[in-house]
Amino acid sequence: MDYYFEIRVLPDPEFTETTLLNAAYSKLHRVLMDVGEGRLGVSFPNHDKTLGDTLRVHGLEQDLSSLRDQPWLKGLRDYTAVSPLAEVPAHREYRLVSRVQAKSAHNKRKRSITKGWLSEEEAFEQISDDQQKQLTLPYAQLRSLSNGSLMRIYVKHGELLDSPTKGKFSSYGLSKSATVPWF
Repeated sequence: MDYYFEIRVLPDPEFTETTLLNAAYSKLHRVLMDVGEGRLGVSFPNHDKTLGDTLRVHGLEQDLSSLRDQPWLKGLRDYTAVSPLAEVPAHREYRLVSRVQAKSAHNKRKRSITKGWLSEEEAFEQISDDQQKQLTLPYAQLRSLSNGSLMRIYVKHGELLDSPTKGKFSSYGLSKSATVPWF
């Protein structure tokens, strides 16, 4: 993870910052595993209540060059500014950027019935819809490639660390174990 580049969404009167970042992240998701094979991570340096206006992609120079050579940002060039490839600054910290998923009441009921823990009637009585945990993390809203439904990818930026940890990244560029440089 010695290099990075950034995709910053530009202000636009027709589209919100969130809409444009979601579109860029969605396009990145489609090519990430083919190009980086789990070696490319992402972060959102301007995150707060939303993911902000910048998507930072981290990795090795060769992987990032290969990603940048792909036409995956086609259709968004007028709405984004892509920085040149740059070395990660020498003075930096590290951060785990991961996906957080809340189990829905529907999924809890379905699992309880499938495992035989509860009957269908018991599951509806014991697992109410208001048991669902509401997440307050920033998220990207993407369309599922498998079934076309909208889904939220909640993103948690972990505590700052002094040293990196290795691991694999998902097709969203997120990881439960691997850190990205934070600067």
